[in-house]
Amino acid sequence: MPTVDFTIGHKEYTLSCQEGEERLLKRAAAMLHTEARAIIDQAGRMPEPRLLLLAGLMLADRTSTLEDRVASAERELARLKSNPPRVEVPVIPPGLSDALDELAARAEALADKAEESLD
Repeated sequence: MPTVDFTIGHKEYTLSCQEGEERLLKRAAAMLHTEARAIIDQAGRMPEPRLLLLAGLMLADRTSTLEDRVASAERELARLKSNPPRVEVPVIPPGLSDALDELAARAEALADKAEESLD
C-alpha cells in the first residue's frame, strides 16, 4: 500500500492510501495546507487540533458555497432544457424563387414593350 508524505500547517504527516489515490490525497492535503497557512498567517501558531478544525471548517464553507452554485447552475440548466428558447428561421416557400423569376421576366418583357412603343 503506497504512502504519501505531506505538510499541513506546521506539521509533517504520512498516510497510507489505496493504489492510484496518491495524487488525490496530495491534492486534498495541499488544499488543507493552504487553509492552515492562511490561519497561521492571521492568528499565529496554534495547537494542531484547533488548526485542523479551523482549516477543515474553512474548506467546508468553501465547499458549501460551491455546492450552492452548482445546484443553482443545475436548476438553470434543467429549466433551459425543459423550455429551450425558440429560434425561428424564415423559410422561403418552395416555388417562390420560380415565381419571382417569372415576375422578373414579365417586368422585363413589359419594359421592352414600353421602349418599343416609345420609339
